[in-house]
Amino acid sequence: MRWRRRAGGEGLRLAALFGLGAVVMRGAGCVVNDLWDRDIDRRVERTRGRPLAAGVVSPRQALAFLAGLCLVGLAVLLQLNGPAILLGVLSLLPILLYPLAKRVTNWPQAMLGLTFSWAAPQGMVACTGRLDAVALALWAAAFLWILGYDTIYAHQDREDDAKVGIGSTALRFGERTRPFLTACYAGMLALLALTGWLAGLPWWFYPALLLPALLLARQVVALDIHDPAQCLRLFKANREVGLAVALAFLLGRL
Repeated sequence: MRWRRRAGGEGLRLAALFGLGAVVMRGAGCVVNDLWDRDIDRRVERTRGRPLAAGVVSPRQALAFLAGLCLVGLAVLLQLNGPAILLGVLSLLPILLYPLAKRVTNWPQAMLGLTFSWAAPQGMVACTGRLDAVALALWAAAFLWILGYDTIYAHQDREDDAKVGIGSTALRFGERTRPFLTACYAGMLALLALTGWLAGLPWWFYPALLLPALLLARQVVALDIHDPAQCLRLFKANREVGLAVALAFLLGRL
């Protein structure tokens, strides 16, 4: 019982650290992205009101804010074990490269998927000290999920992106987005099931995946790539998908 309490306390500590780290580094990533894209953002209807694009915030002020965020992120990172710290340092590379990807490829969403899903293997390493098959399967599942939902998000700017000459999977697939989205989400669910199997979770974990599966299927069926407002709503609906996946894993630990 005492061991369970210690394990539970460590789990809560890591959850709090990763929650704070996610908010801080997501903010840092947004600042980096807006610094890279401030000239492009001025030419896109949806983004021209962003602080840097609109001139409300100067690049120097943005860099100072970025430095503050990175210091908080560093303080969080130093609370983890050595392998997790190393992964955290390595995560800076995709964070810096993501804004460049849209200038040279139609797959910037893949770089974003790599960046945003980084916490999956890092969290496993922080808990176990090793990068194993469970962590890699979870990482791949998160990558496909992000690749799918950010493609939906990218459809808001598809026409403006084409005019200014930047790439996206929304432009790459266009009217064929629904099959691509189906493949991403089906792959995500299969990899989540594989994660549960590799981790030795009980049988009731798999029926619990039906809820996120239904939420994802609704996105695929409802998607209208010509309705930017609906694309934004479907993108935001992935908050509920994330909660449903977390619930499935929590049930699997009972």
